[in-house]
Amino acid sequence: MTKLDGTAKGGIIFALAQQLGTPIRFIGVGETLDDLRPFAAREFVDALFDRDDAAA
Repeated sequence: MTKLDGTAKGGIIFALAQQLGTPIRFIGVGETLDDLRPFAAREFVDALFDRDDAAA
């Protein structure tokens, strides 16, 4: 998966990784190679539940 869906927060990638036993190593946050970022599960989950985003 090269780019996460911004509205679904990645959607199916987590189910696929679990089903296939494949780790998520990088996530794409844009459209070029420079937009790949190492995947940090804890940081990703924390961002999903970030209360500051709810106010915006």
